[in-house]
Amino acid sequence: MKRLDFLKIGSLFGIGSAFGTIASARHSETPHADWTSKINAAGITGSAFDLKAEKIDRVRVAIIGLGNRGQSLIEMLQWLVQEGHAEITAISDINPTKIEKAKERIAAFQSNQPVTFSGSDASWQDAMRTEIADLALICTPWEWHAQMAKTAMNNGLHAASEVPIAYTVEDSLELIQIAEATNRHCIMLENCCYNREELWILNMIQAGVFGTLTHAECAYLHDLRQLMIDPVYYEDRWRLKHHLQRNGNLYTTHGLGPVCMYFDILRGDTLTHLTSMSSKEAALSEALANTADEELKEMGKRVQCGDVNTTLIGTAKGRSIMLQFDVHSGRPYNRLDKVIGSKATHYGYPSRLYIDEGPHWGGHAWLEGSEKSEYMDRYEHPVWSRLQQLAADHKQGHGGMDFVMMYRLIRCLNLGESLDLNVYDGALWSLVGALSEESVKLGSSRVDIPDLTNGRWNTAVPHPVHRDWI
Repeated sequence: MKRLDFLKIGSLFGIGSAFGTIASARHSETPHADWTSKINAAGITGSAFDLKAEKIDRVRVAIIGLGNRGQSLIEMLQWLVQEGHAEITAISDINPTKIEKAKERIAAFQSNQPVTFSGSDASWQDAMRTEIADLALICTPWEWHAQMAKTAMNNGLHAASEVPIAYTVEDSLELIQIAEATNRHCIMLENCCYNREELWILNMIQAGVFGTLTHAECAYLHDLRQLMIDPVYYEDRWRLKHHLQRNGNLYTTHGLGPVCMYFDILRGDTLTHLTSMSSKEAALSEALANTADEELKEMGKRVQCGDVNTTLIGTAKGRSIMLQFDVHSGRPYNRLDKVIGSKATHYGYPSRLYIDEGPHWGGHAWLEGSEKSEYMDRYEHPVWSRLQQLAADHKQGHGGMDFVMMYRLIRCLNLGESLDLNVYDGALWSLVGALSEESVKLGSSRVDIPDLTNGRWNTAVPHPVHRDWI
């Protein structure tokens, strides 16, 4: 893709080269009703939906960002490197100490040392060259994700970004445009789509256990106050700064991603509209006020994001989704993972399954003991069955789902197959966050969710994650 074409895309959305700071990436003031016409003008076709690129026997990976997530994804690649499926050829971070830490980790299982890029905010660009890498693995603060993914594709690399891949409508649309123009993969690395519980539920849904699906509830409920305050964990407190400037659901995808798989979103159904409401803010500002740090005390006076955001989403087939976000309140971690169908219901955290025996059944108890175990054994997802021991042997993060996610990505690239999750999935799940902010600003008014696929969503197809031979 020529640079001139890339700049034309930017001018179409009127955003130029805005990037690098939260302020320059704030969502547009364009009324939501105009997004469909913007998409039509942009010429989005849906052509990258089942994209298959050339086979890559050994995927050369450039890891951009070596904070907590970047360091952990090095471990996710260890087995794949040792088996000859991948090689870490470049690493980049502005912090030289993190570069050295990453080099030590990589040296433990890879003989060739990666080329390093550090020293400035722009160093990462030199790593995104086809003579160095095939895949850019983006693990930086949120405000860099979309720009880095767009640059990777524009330079001929495939892009894989941590969540969210975008938090403006414009960036979601541009990612799709560039993926279609360059025929490069662009995937958002949503690890929760590969968790054992979520894959088990998905397999039961596919087998008809749940009957007709009607409603789901999902969330990201995680007390992050201490981590957001820590100047090291989220370097320079970048994550906290988003909460000083934005109000809505800032982190949609851990809950929404699996539910979109359950509901065949973009594969027979689609998200059509939402309304979003944020509660008042209290917990984060009080935590900041109670520190001895004067800078944090001042930040506490500027918190914009409500403690709890609730977004209601409708689909073309009449299903409903409740999506929540809360990283301020003190409570145990929860993604809810509730799914309701005409024949069964599941509630997560802890996992509980109810099988409906009919209106005259009279039973109101979750399955327990051997009854639940029977369903777990019978409907264990074949992808998990095949990879769980490998994931366990290599102690690969978050109960194994991180390894399964990385395995599937690299092996699809090795085989020249389409990915489990495509650019439209990541763009849509991220788009919900941007539109939740619009709805909150509009007093919780309805906001329509535009079609990002040019009608491709209306074709019912099995989800690619069911390919158990990859």
